[in-house]
Amino acid sequence: MGRVTAVPQPDLVLISWSRNPLVAGSPRRILAARVIGDASPCRADLTPNALLRTALACLLDNDVGFKIVFRQRTSNISGYLLLQRNA
Repeated sequence: MGRVTAVPQPDLVLISWSRNPLVAGSPRRILAARVIGDASPCRADLTPNALLRTALACLLDNDVGFKIVFRQRTSNISGYLLLQRNA
């Protein structure tokens, strides 16, 4: 009988973000982030109230390898992103 190997699963990161509605042009900040698998080396950037721009700069870096697979704005000041990295 041949060897059975598990198929590598992709790493997923789901980020919920919001802006301050009282300040025009305020930056998007992370409300919550859920990681399935591994998000290294960007795990420290996925904390509540951190800048979304900083987290995305790390996750979308060519060496890290995440790609945005789904994005949805839930209002003018909030939304969420799903990023995936194939193993």
